[in-house]
Amino acid sequence: MHLIVFGLGYTGTAIARAAAAAGLRVSAATRDPAAAGTPSGVEVRAFAAAPQPLRSATHLLATAPPDASGDPVLAAHAKAIESASALRWIGYLSTTGVYGDRGGGWVEETTPVAPSSDRSRRRVHAEQAWSAFANHRAADIFRLAAIYGPGRSPFADLRAGRARRILKPGHAFGRIHRDDIVQAVLAAIRQNPPPGPRIFNLVDDEPAENAEVIAEAARLLGFAPPTAIPYAEAEPAMSEIARSFWAENRKVSSAQTKEKLAIAWRYPSYREGLRAILAEEAGDGPP
Repeated sequence: MHLIVFGLGYTGTAIARAAAAAGLRVSAATRDPAAAGTPSGVEVRAFAAAPQPLRSATHLLATAPPDASGDPVLAAHAKAIESASALRWIGYLSTTGVYGDRGGGWVEETTPVAPSSDRSRRRVHAEQAWSAFANHRAADIFRLAAIYGPGRSPFADLRAGRARRILKPGHAFGRIHRDDIVQAVLAAIRQNPPPGPRIFNLVDDEPAENAEVIAEAARLLGFAPPTAIPYAEAEPAMSEIARSFWAENRKVSSAQTKEKLAIAWRYPSYREGLRAILAEEAGDGPP
């Protein structure tokens, strides 16, 4: 199998590295190869040079978000992807934001999308564009909750005194540890599914309020939790993107995803995930 990964950001790099470690041939296309570095076992190419590895790729994963002009990978390489004769599987990393605001209610993989922001509407359009390849290839759409993991957790802000514990009772966020994204994507690839579209929700099993997560992270560090701030007081200083996240309230189920992929989350809640991150920082966890 030959996997080409478009985008070597936080998640794309982890997936590329794990796929190479699992024995796949892995190429990656990125705008700035020098800045991205080279994950072990991964052949890194400039974004514009992607058509060359596409000729032999059997699997493709797109991690780049769309902008106002649409999906950047498809804008540049749609023809090369369509003509890639060996390509049999496409994966696209999307977001649970496509479900929009549900007033705190639950959604699952079969719930119709209802995006409420321009950013989420662009994601829906990108999902549809990638799914158009499903008539003769497998096309898996992975809808990700808020991503956290080593180097992307509340610990740094707590240590620097920047963390805020925002209170908005009844408003819960879903999360997903980076390593659970990796295991889900690799599980989907190993299934070698037939042509057709599939939807997967990558979100842990316990939606939680911001204040709970920050308090647990502080407890693990042995810190007193930051003073709680009501959302109404915190909102004026938020960025537009942060306000849009807080404007939507939903709980996302991944039960069908775990069943279809025959996996269990390594970190079913933020508690296990935060403990693992702290252990890794101390040199007691995975490299």
